[in-house]
Order: sequence, then structure tokens, then C-alpha cells
Amino acid sequence: MKQEPSHIVEIAIPLYLDRIFHYRVPELLRDQTLSGRRALVPFGNRKLTGYILGAAAESAIVNLKEIIELLDPEPLWTAKELEFYRWSAAYYQHPLGEVLRTALPAGINIQTRKGGAGVQESLSGGKSARREKFYLPAPQTDPPRQPSAKALEILGVIREAGGISAAELRKRFGTCTPQLRRLVELRLCRSEEREVYRDPFKNYTVKRDEPRRLHTHQKAALDAISAALDDRHFTPFLLYGVTGSGKTEVYLQAISHALQLGNNALVLVPEIALTPQLTGRFQARFGGGIAILHSGLSDGERYDEWRRIRRGLARIVIGARSAIFAPLEKIGIIIVDEEHEASFKQSDGLRYNARDLALVRGSMEHASVVLGSATPMVTSIHAAGEGRLKLLPLPERVEGRPMPVVERVAMKGNRETISVPLSNSLAETLAEKRQAIVFLNRRGFATFLVCTDCGKALTCPNCSVSLTFHRQRGESLCHYCDFSVPAPGTCPSCGGSTLSELGAGTEKLEHDLKELLPTARIVRMDSDTTSGKGSHERLLSRMHDGSADLLVGTQMIAKGHDFPEVTLVGVVNAEASLGMPDFRAAERTFQLLSQVIGRAGRGENPGRVVVQAIDPEQYAIRAAAEHDAAGFYEQELEFRRDAGYPPFTYLAAFAISGLSEQTVSDQADTTARLLAQLKSALKIRVEILGPAPSPIYRLRNRYRRQILLKAVNRGDLHRLLSTWRQQSTVVSTVRISVDIDPVDMM
Repeated sequence: MKQEPSHIVEIAIPLYLDRIFHYRVPELLRDQTLSGRRALVPFGNRKLTGYILGAAAESAIVNLKEIIELLDPEPLWTAKELEFYRWSAAYYQHPLGEVLRTALPAGINIQTRKGGAGVQESLSGGKSARREKFYLPAPQTDPPRQPSAKALEILGVIREAGGISAAELRKRFGTCTPQLRRLVELRLCRSEEREVYRDPFKNYTVKRDEPRRLHTHQKAALDAISAALDDRHFTPFLLYGVTGSGKTEVYLQAISHALQLGNNALVLVPEIALTPQLTGRFQARFGGGIAILHSGLSDGERYDEWRRIRRGLARIVIGARSAIFAPLEKIGIIIVDEEHEASFKQSDGLRYNARDLALVRGSMEHASVVLGSATPMVTSIHAAGEGRLKLLPLPERVEGRPMPVVERVAMKGNRETISVPLSNSLAETLAEKRQAIVFLNRRGFATFLVCTDCGKALTCPNCSVSLTFHRQRGESLCHYCDFSVPAPGTCPSCGGSTLSELGAGTEKLEHDLKELLPTARIVRMDSDTTSGKGSHERLLSRMHDGSADLLVGTQMIAKGHDFPEVTLVGVVNAEASLGMPDFRAAERTFQLLSQVIGRAGRGENPGRVVVQAIDPEQYAIRAAAEHDAAGFYEQELEFRRDAGYPPFTYLAAFAISGLSEQTVSDQADTTARLLAQLKSALKIRVEILGPAPSPIYRLRNRYRRQILLKAVNRGDLHRLLSTWRQQSTVVSTVRISVDIDPVDMM
């Protein structure tokens, strides 16, 4: 006999399954609102966390399994947020349960449970809320007996504060439990337990900041955004401002306008390294009511920030890409800072792009979306040209400061890491008591070690890449799987004991700079030096407080940072990213160079830049050095149109991997044949490229092949992918992932 529909709910399970499941609601729960809450449900011989989507209209299944237990006292998402999750799942061809797991705080789900007692779990999922005792003043009456002098002193503090935690009282008075107990007995104060949020800002102090006077272009941009905020309709903007043009001030004043209208703000940044500086600006301007979300927080801190947002205690949310799923209501404005950054794209699981989802969420919320960059994506420039993004240009630096003068140095035939012009410029800068940045987008001491006997490079046994030599760690390391061997070591091919260093990384660059400038205070910033909690802030603070003269680093130092005393920037190996097998290589090179060049001369003193390259006339390098963005975009769009790449086509990439090379090859061929058959049957225009070996053919011991789909019509691409998902069969030992709008083609 069929179950009554009103007693059946739809539940999404966080597994790679393209379907929603139906469960029966126990009688005890039928009078409760279940949508938006998690439930523990039986699934095969396991018990899993499921997400209740709502009541099921009907179910053809008899003898449905029953929900075991509800895990939340209140809903975790709103109907509007669920609509956003459903859109994301459909667009990125990803199971809704996995999308919900991505959107919710890490660690709250029970993955498996066999038998046992009921689940004593709430939303915290092990990251339980912290509760603390607070003491509050009671109505002032004359007590029958006077408390001690210490108790009276404590009472004075409680009354002055209006309420204070026991922990804070212990800090001030030491052991004071007897006195507090006595004050409660005399009814001079009362105690209560309160929930306390972990505070990621507790170690930060900032001075209050006031809005700054805007120059003509800033004011025009702000007026346009404010008008859209007043009208409360979706408007996407491209704030295209040269480095140092004051984009952040426009953000701050636009958000202030949104807050005055009673709306909230979501701010996305691409790197953790940018979060402390931007957060500091926001705290100085707005004070409290700010939440941050990024991977540098502990699970407990992330959970507490999520709860603060969910409960409406934060009106501004700042975070990396995952913050696009923040449970923020009444969003009036979404800012995407450095919108061109590839790090907005998630590389595994739900392969979403937070930059693109910002436009989707903004549309659903009827909000203004501001994409800001000094070097927008080629696709954004094209969209602005077609009127799909409203262009807000900031062509000048604040206070009329000039762009830095750039000198290009040809390094062909020069084996030195640091050229004479750069060496001389560094010495002059330090003599002037100014700061400098030297950029090299490769970490480690040497790019790789080569045996002088047989000529072979030291390579990773798990990945088809060379090992990078790290002298300080005494290891040669794979940056993909973390395989390492003691260095310099012996040649695994011939047993030779002489391995010579080729290429240079940031560790080698730091070493050479210390020899060249022995009195300089040097800070290195790359993924080797920023792995610890708070390391980004500590390193950057040395540049801000003047305790460092020279910052050496990879791309994490290239954008978003504002160091007024930096008057010199040096770029080593400017063409490093040009050799990548990716149609965006020139675009990324131009963006990266333009961004790092823009770190110079942002204060009162003019800036200069020395760019070292084997071929300094390459068009992306030349355009960045000459501040010729228009020329670069024109040339790059012409190339994209001829080659049939975005923005003139839409892409999807299949990544096929497994431990057996032959099995992977066979599966790739089978997948390509099925795609070709479906394309013909559907009568759609989709170009199928491949299968072909991935640029990194072996990664973490898995062989990899890829197929690239290109279509002029986005709908054709999605129809083909949806049909393929319904009809495909995949060998159990092979993984296939589909990446919509891929960013990393490696």
C-alpha cells in the first residue's frame, strides 16, 4: 500500500548520485517544519546525513524507509538559497546533495554510522557552540549583609559593564568564584549562560577610518552603483580601474549606501593573503557586524562565523570563493575583487566558479554585482563591450599619481638570476630607505636537478613532473603529490652523484639577494612560508610597519596589496607562465605582470619597475610593461575569435583517470565515441577534441586523459552532457569528472 504523500519528504544525500530520495516521516515529527533541516537516514547498511528539501508530491515506492532522527532545531537554508543551490547543481552537472554539503560548514555531517544509539548531534557536528557564564547586575537594593571589599570592587565592574563574562572577571581579579557566589546569594547580581562565538578578529586592532574624497571617475562609478542600489534591481558592473585607482574606496562607499538602505553586502576576494588587509579596511570603516569566511580559519571559527551570518548578526561578509554560499539574507550588493583570478574556480568536487555564481546569486537577490579588477578577464571586457556588463572605468591613479616607469631587460644568454639593472636599482632603493618587491612565480631553490653524467632530470615517480629542489628543507619535492627525496642525493637513472641545479625558485632568489644585499631585511612569501595559521598577516605586517626592506615571493604578493613605501618592483623570469599548454597563457601573463608592476609607486614617491625576460618583446610582456591594456585585449580577442575559444565558445572538459594506463585509454575512447554518437543523434553543434593525454599525464600515480568540448551555444553543450550522464557507463576503477567552464587545462 502506498504511503500518504503528506507523510513523505524528498531528501538529497551527499553522494555522487543523480537522484533525490524519498523517506517516510515518523508520526512524532509530522507536525514540524522539516524543510531545510538535516536528518539521519538509513541508506543501504549505513546511516547517512541527508538534507530535507520538502514534502514529496507522491511516491511510487512502497515500504519507504523512515527518517531516524532530525539533526537540527531549525532550518539551515532559506527557500531562496535552495533555489540557488539547485541552479548550481544543474549548471555544473553535480548532485544536489554534494552542492548542499559544499555550501554548509565543514564537518557537520555524519558520513557513516552502523547501529548504535541515537545521534547526539546538532548543527555543530562536533564543533560545539561555546557556552560561558556571564554576571549581570541585579536591581540595586540594600542587602542584609555587606559583601567583602573585593566583592564590592567586582560588583562595581559588573554594574559599569552592564554584564561581563566570568573569564574576563578572572583576568582582572584572579580567583574570584567565592566573591561571585556571595554576590549572587545577596541578590546583588545574577548569572546566566550565554553562547560565545570564536572571534577571528580578537588579535586585531584598527583605527577608525572616515570616507575619503573621491576623484571624478570614482564619484561617477559610485553614483552609478548607488542608483542601481536605490532601484533594487539586478545590475552587473565591471569596475575597471588601473592599479592604485581607488577601487576599494568605491567598494566601501557603495557598501555604506547599501547598508543605509537596510541591505547587506557580500565581498569575495581570491586569496587568503588579501583577506587580512581588506578586512582591516572594512573594520576601520564599519566597526563590527563583519564576518569572514576562508580556509585559514579553524573549523570552529568557520562554524561560528556561519552561525553569526545565519542569525543576522553580520551585515557584511568577506571571504574567499566558498563565501558565495554564505547564508546572508537581504543582499543588496556583491563585490568580486580581482574578478580575473583563477582561484575563484574550485578545482575538485563541485567545480564552481564563485565569480560567475556571484552574478547568478545577484540576479536572484535583485542585487548590484560589482566585478572589480585592474586586469579584467578577456571575457569580461568582451561582455562590457556588448553591454552585458556596465563598464565603470577608473583610468587614473588617486591624487594623479603616475604609473611606474618600466624597464625591460633581455636575459637571453644571461645565466644570472638578477640582472645588473635590477641589482643597481635595488641598491639605490635601499640607500633611499625605500622598500622593494622582487617577484618570481616559482617556489623552491632550483626548478630541478639534472645529473651531469646522464643528463636526466630528477623526476617524481608518481607524477610526470620534475622534482623541485628546496635547499632549506634539504629535499627535492613534488609540488603536486608532496613526494620528496633527500637532496641533492644521487641520480636514480645512473647512480651518478653529481646533480647540478637548473632554474631558480623564490628560495634561490632569496639566497642570491642576501648575498647581493647583506644588510637588507628580506621577507619571503610563498606557499612554503605561509602554511601556518596567521602567517600571511605576520609577513605582510613587516612590510607595513617598515621592519622589512624587501619582499620576495610568488603570485600571492602580486595583487591587492598596498605598500606606500614600495618604489621598486623587480620581475624575474617574466615569461614563466607563457609556456603553459593553455589558451589563456598570454592573458594570465599580462594580468600577473600588470598586477605586480602596479605594486610600485602607490604612495607619494614615484615607482619604477625592472622586468627581466628572455624575450621582452613578446606581446603580453610588452603590453603590460607599456600599460597598453587596450592593445593587449584587442589582440587577444582576435586570437580567441580565430581559434574558437571563450568568449566566442563555451567549454566543458572531461578528466579521465585511473591506475591502469590501458584502462584509462579504453575508457577515454569509449567516452569520446558515445559523445560523438549522442551529438549526431541530438543534431547539435559541439566540437569534440580528444581524447588526448593531459599535460601532466601522470599525477599522484594516476594516468590521465582528457576530452574537450566546444560549443557556440551553451544550451547545446548542456544537452549533450545531460544525455551523456544518463547513458554513460564507467569502469569502476576509473574516475571521470566533468568541468563546466574549465579554468585549469592541466
